[in-house]
Amino acid sequence: MLDTYMWGDVERISPEAPVPIVALKKKDYRVGGAGNVALNLQSLDANAYVISVTGNDEDAVKLNELFADQNINTQYCFKSEKRITTNKTRVISRNQHMMRLDAEITKDLDREDQQQIIECFKRFVSTEKPQLVILQDYNKGVLTEEVIRVVISICKEADILTAVDPKRKNFFEYKGVDIFKPNLKEVKEALNFLFADANLHLLQDIHSQLSHLLQHHISFITLSEKGVFYKENQRSAIISSHIRNIADVSGAGDTVIAVAALVYAASKNVHLMAEVANIAGGLVCEEVGTVAINKQKLLLECEMLLS
Repeated sequence: MLDTYMWGDVERISPEAPVPIVALKKKDYRVGGAGNVALNLQSLDANAYVISVTGNDEDAVKLNELFADQNINTQYCFKSEKRITTNKTRVISRNQHMMRLDAEITKDLDREDQQQIIECFKRFVSTEKPQLVILQDYNKGVLTEEVIRVVISICKEADILTAVDPKRKNFFEYKGVDIFKPNLKEVKEALNFLFADANLHLLQDIHSQLSHLLQHHISFITLSEKGVFYKENQRSAIISSHIRNIADVSGAGDTVIAVAALVYAASKNVHLMAEVANIAGGLVCEEVGTVAINKQKLLLECEMLLS
């Protein structure tokens, strides 16, 4: 996914319609979507690979240039003549979003493209021997039921840690994963729950229901400004968020899943995973636009807040 940012100033309203006129000053491009997860992993010194599909278009060329600049491996991606590269264009003035324009195809991959991405993933696993696979779902049609099922099966057979950031469409297809990281809104919609506030007892009950349906290992639920919740076996907690000057929440979920999965892969400590990911998610919200976590800044914050 390509994120395009168009920055400008607003000084008057259009005479043609009651909308602001944005005088554009600059345009910049950033890696978005699952690519932003890879960017966060790479910024923390992991070796990140992207397995996905783009269109065969100029946006794909720009996206691959951005990946190359960050040393993110894209050799297991492919271009499809039947799709376009997802591009989210944001128009921003004085750090305020004025508009977003989305160019995308969200229907499921057809049979041919589905088999191709599965073959790419099989080659990736056999060649690179990864320790961690993150399935980052945006309901864009790439993670189909079959792709999800095959990827998880391959990871289980190869003893690869799996982490998932789900969306509503395939919410209950991610059976048997290690880390399942929805946000609270997605959980409420998926389980058809109605409640105003989530306390520890309620969240533990939510984990039990999710576990019954998914047979996963860890529930890691983000609670927006309230922080995060985790449960692994008999261990669970709500970790409160830290006070931040919030500028933009874009990409925060990408940072949280990347940091959580990486910390857990390295330490197998679920509490540490939740603490560090909670801090990382807050830090990137202080920046405008999609940005990756800064390693040194994260380490300093962790030392200050967790020591």
